Amino acid sequence: MTVNFQLEPIREKSNNKTPYIVAGPCSVESFEQLNTVVEDLKAIPEVQAIRCGIWKPRTRPGGFEGVREKGLEWIQEIKKKNPVKFCVEVATTKHIEACLKAGIDMIWIGARSSGNPFSIQELANALKGVDIPVMIKNPMNPDIKLWVGAFERFYASGSRQLIAIHRGFHIFASSMYRNDPCWEIPIELKRIAPDLPLLCDPSHIGGSVPLLKPISQTAMDLDFDGLMIEVHPNPKEALTDADQQITPTQLKDILSELVIRTSTDNNAKESDLYTFRSYIDTLDKELIRILNQRMEVSKEMIQYKKEHNMTVFQLKRWSQMLEDRLHVAQETGLDTEFVKKIMEQIHAESIRLQNQILNSERK
Repeated sequence: MTVNFQLEPIREKSNNKTPYIVAGPCSVESFEQLNTVVEDLKAIPEVQAIRCGIWKPRTRPGGFEGVREKGLEWIQEIKKKNPVKFCVEVATTKHIEACLKAGIDMIWIGARSSGNPFSIQELANALKGVDIPVMIKNPMNPDIKLWVGAFERFYASGSRQLIAIHRGFHIFASSMYRNDPCWEIPIELKRIAPDLPLLCDPSHIGGSVPLLKPISQTAMDLDFDGLMIEVHPNPKEALTDADQQITPTQLKDILSELVIRTSTDNNAKESDLYTFRSYIDTLDKELIRILNQRMEVSKEMIQYKKEHNMTVFQLKRWSQMLEDRLHVAQETGLDTEFVKKIMEQIHAESIRLQNQILNSERK
């Protein structure tokens, strides 16, 4: 699957790129709070837009759900003296209408909305004929097709200033993150939609301040275009997401310590990197051949299980095998969690193939 979007870039592409930063409070709480953070953020040259939530979707009722339209009035007042761009989350067509009327510069679609094609289509229809920047966060569940589908719906409605926001995913397994990054998904998005600008939201991925810097650095190392990060003048008093918000000073420190690496794709053949990549290509092909051999053994094994009336899944064997592979991984210095995920995927495919063969023979 590839998607050919003809989009307007959010910044000039170059090897020595400056990250595109969208920063601001999770929730707008008062005029004073918003005005203070804007005054501080406009002094940081990397900040291109102020993010501010005025409608806050809450998992359960009773929590702070935002100042709503009042926040738009505050934004308008602040824009009179500060030539900064504002970005607001929208979830309904009424939200879009209110934002357009208030002259909001950019909007973003949250994770709860991007996973619902009906909602996305209504929002896209509401923007027909109005081409303003639209940022779309990934759905809460790790489904890249849903994410791509959201961009396709807005693109079909005429939006040409689309930006992807990677904010991590809810997964079944336990994780050190609030939302697991599942970096392979935004990497795949970059592959199938290379012209789509991609920002990382380390605040929602990490869920805590200590994780923001390493997540931000990983995003830069993966050639993301920038960050969307939550900033509050006094995070401890924040009405939402207090644990993951930072001060403008902390943001400045994180940005100053980011290592921005160069992209070598255009001259890889003229560099030593070409040798490394060629070797990796060879090893990857060998891995695929070995995996194919393993699956062929699995196909043969189902015949034995069938003859001896054995179940496809053997819990004791799987537990012993996994323990052995993790022990080998530990001895070789590989991350055991990484190897565990690989073995789980291989085992799942083996079970699928065996079930497929068994069921086809029953027909």
